[in-house]
Amino acid sequence: MDCIFCKIIAGEIPSKKVYEDDTVYAFYDIAPQAPVHILVIPKEHVLSCAREIGAEHGALIAHIYEVMARLARELGLEGGYRVVTNAGEDAGQTVLHLHFHMLAGGQLGAMA
Repeated sequence: MDCIFCKIIAGEIPSKKVYEDDTVYAFYDIAPQAPVHILVIPKEHVLSCAREIGAEHGALIAHIYEVMARLARELGLEGGYRVVTNAGEDAGQTVLHLHFHMLAGGQLGAMA
């Protein structure tokens, strides 16, 4: 598989890690769209995008959101943060590995 996120998790491509456990890896986006832009991804390539999420993925998705809440506390993002996941090319998804963008660090613009 030629997945850039799988290569990042494997250490083949460098990243600025923010968090890691047995299930999830979080790192700063190399092309940030906000002052704080973190990608949170499952370490196992189980899904290509959010369209594929089913009941069997509930624990994984809950854990991802728990990690984001923890990161927000640790990084002092008291003003809040936005979570975005793109599902498919029409939505702007460029890497086919389920991932969540955590955007913060100031007043964010309106979403289209």
